[in-house]
Amino acid sequence: MSTRNLVFGLLLPLLACTSSSDETPEKSPDTIGTVREPLVEKDLAEIKTDGKLTAITIYNSTSYFLYRGEPMGFEYELLTRLAKDLGLELEMVIAEDSDALFDMLNRGEGDIIAHGLTITKARKQIVNFTDYHYVTHQALVQRKPKNWRKLPGYKIEKQLISDPLDLIGDTVHIRWNSSYYERLQNLSKEIGGTIYVDTVPGDVTTEEIIKMVVEEEIDYTIADYNIAAINQTYYPILDIETQISFSQRIAWAVRKNSPRLLVAVNQWITDARKQDYYYVIYNKYFKNKKSYKRRIKSDFFSKNGGKISRYDDVIRKYSKSLEWDWRLVSSLVYQESRFDPQSTSWAGAGGLMQLMPGTAEDLGLQNPEDPNANIKAGTTYLGELWDKWKEIEDTTQRIKFTMASYNCGYGHVKDAQRLAKSFEEDPLLWDDNVEDYILKLSSREYFTMPEVRYGFVRGREPYLYVKEIFLRFEHYRKFIPKNSSE
Repeated sequence: MSTRNLVFGLLLPLLACTSSSDETPEKSPDTIGTVREPLVEKDLAEIKTDGKLTAITIYNSTSYFLYRGEPMGFEYELLTRLAKDLGLELEMVIAEDSDALFDMLNRGEGDIIAHGLTITKARKQIVNFTDYHYVTHQALVQRKPKNWRKLPGYKIEKQLISDPLDLIGDTVHIRWNSSYYERLQNLSKEIGGTIYVDTVPGDVTTEEIIKMVVEEEIDYTIADYNIAAINQTYYPILDIETQISFSQRIAWAVRKNSPRLLVAVNQWITDARKQDYYYVIYNKYFKNKKSYKRRIKSDFFSKNGGKISRYDDVIRKYSKSLEWDWRLVSSLVYQESRFDPQSTSWAGAGGLMQLMPGTAEDLGLQNPEDPNANIKAGTTYLGELWDKWKEIEDTTQRIKFTMASYNCGYGHVKDAQRLAKSFEEDPLLWDDNVEDYILKLSSREYFTMPEVRYGFVRGREPYLYVKEIFLRFEHYRKFIPKNSSE
């Protein structure tokens, strides 16, 4: 690309951008958000007291999504590592509208915005940005001619906008409070002509706007180049080579009154960027073209079909007898086998729900690899365990006792319950009570006590088993409707 394609710095006193719709008033990035000051006092100390880092993000194909039953995304994977290093649990909060990100943060609905935010002067007035994660530039997203594969390169280029000057008088579709809007305002001043802006609602993601270009609903939009490039792998008709901005830093953000959290996150980013995994994660979501194509085309990518796995219908069917949310049962199945019906454990447990041979025989399961029969048998066994915990009135707690029993055996969980009672803890409460004593059963000091009848157990396994199933269930609840009609 020649330097002619970037005509910047010609600050002429002309109107920057106007709307192509009379119903959409011109807006300024200086009015980002309605909550411009923090409404809560919550820094790292208060977050650690709560034991939870709450991250606000956007549901899209790079930041945070569900694929084949597993929560994924660039932001999500980094956040899980950050939270772990800070000794915190992670909670994800999805902003329904990108316009709301900054308001949600300052209202205290989360502790950090974990989304690819361009650092701008206007935004720095209302939040503090972390150190940047990566550098990119803004690119014009446009369609090549329909018969572009049969045309020589020079003819394709002739039909494309290759210089921002050629946008004068044209219309670009973008979200109004995005960094792209701000850039177009400045660009119009610099090139001395009007670029018309048609604003798109804040709940429409950049990927969805790019798709509108592909489907000829609009002619132009703007995207960060790395996002545009990964989308181009799926939509080769796109041209993304016309640069609209200089390099820009992409970062996360915290409230202005969270200086200690900012220091901790920045230190973590500094350390993480020295590690190989940081770049592996970046490449996974922004460079791995085959993975992106496979994900976007899959029915089990949550933005496509609202499905967790190919066994959703079977799990729904047999979850009804338990009266459990089928998505919770799905999370258990994922924990057991990752939805692989041919999975076999070192101990001989097999199939989707990893039933031990003796249990499978008792339940009449002849072929553990048969998905329908395996899930039927597994949910039947869960029901039998559920019935053994009738003294626990709280449904959620009873489910947790049932799941722990499914993982390590009813007898071991009863041991943990008796231990909890002997130490004057609540024997009917799993959270922070019986779960602590299931952990202790891996220690000789505890598994040799008179209350313990079944001896040693790897207590960390059922402890994490229950936690991970419920954490994954929360992701499923965010992305997958409980009923097919929702």
